Amino acid sequence: MSAWSMNNEGGMTKMTLNKSKGNMYDFVTHTWNVVKGKCPHDCEYCYMKIFKQHPLHLAQNELLTDLGSDNFIFVGSSCDMFANDVPDEWIKKILGHCNKYQENKYLFQTKNPERIIQFKTFIPKNSVIGTTIETNKTYSQMGKTPTPLNRAGMLAILKGMGFETMITIEPIMQFDLVEFTRIIHIAKPKWVNIGADSKGHNLPEPSMEDVRYLVLALKLFTVVRKKNNLGRLGVD
Repeated sequence: MSAWSMNNEGGMTKMTLNKSKGNMYDFVTHTWNVVKGKCPHDCEYCYMKIFKQHPLHLAQNELLTDLGSDNFIFVGSSCDMFANDVPDEWIKKILGHCNKYQENKYLFQTKNPERIIQFKTFIPKNSVIGTTIETNKTYSQMGKTPTPLNRAGMLAILKGMGFETMITIEPIMQFDLVEFTRIIHIAKPKWVNIGADSKGHNLPEPSMEDVRYLVLALKLFTVVRKKNNLGRLGVD
């Protein structure tokens, strides 16, 4: 699963579809990132901030990558490709390349699901649409993102359009149980992933008991998948 592009010396540079690793979803087999650089959402806890933050750009050579078949590919795992500052043209090019490889399944996860709605006809049919909702509250560490209620409402619209949907609560932050459950219920995702901060960002975090009550509440209407890093909060 690779492609070739010209390097600055006139030679060929091999492009490879990256295998999923680290604290990624266990159902994802590969990641593919074409929009690169500093994510416009600027969340304080973003794992990409351990790397040098380059200006936002489209990596044209990635559009030569052979995406193969029978893969579950997380498209845009390192930068939110549906952030408002990402040009429409870039998004259409990425989705167009995905559509050349219809035998894959794709994950498009964004904190701005409203933007996906305008590209609904370009999204490959075998796709999962996800959004991150860390809490029902608003914390400065969440960056320049739409409100949790907005994200849930937009995901509900996408579900109504026939897309398979999911929500990720990671890094989970302090929440109001009733309100947070209500917000997730609005979206009615097929499943919810729950994980904790893995990089020591000193976030406001819920207690073990609060997380356990949340899991019980969510299980009344959706599937809950707990990530291993919840163990740090005492949740197994």
